[in-house]
Amino acid sequence: MTLVLAQWLVMIFAAISLMHVYWALGGEWAAVAVVPQVPVEGGLKLRPAFRPRGWITLMVAGALLLISLLVCLRVGWWVPAVSHWALQWLISAIAIMMFARAIGDSDLVGFFKEVKGSKFARLDTWVYSPLCVVLGAGLLAVAWV
Repeated sequence: MTLVLAQWLVMIFAAISLMHVYWALGGEWAAVAVVPQVPVEGGLKLRPAFRPRGWITLMVAGALLLISLLVCLRVGWWVPAVSHWALQWLISAIAIMMFARAIGDSDLVGFFKEVKGSKFARLDTWVYSPLCVVLGAGLLAVAWV
């Protein structure tokens, strides 16, 4: 059961990592749906809250891939399993960060965001934040089994 969960986690984190590589290399598909938007003066139009730089997006991709590798290490998928307490705590810390992302910053992201009405905000409420909760729970399960 844990190996199946780990395989799903690895696939999801790796897929999200590949999407970030695509965006870092200039890909446009779905880019408007993954960056928070804020109202322009007057409140009728929306603009991106920030413009992600390619190298930062590549760093995010690397971090997501690293999470996949940590899960592989923990459960022994492709490599011998590592049961060291430091790996358990590191994966648990990442899980807490996933939960924190789901809760959000109370402004642009998470379940309790104030800026609503954009494509990103809708996807964040119904896809991104719930996915962070599921990934966080999965990481905790893998860390402590």
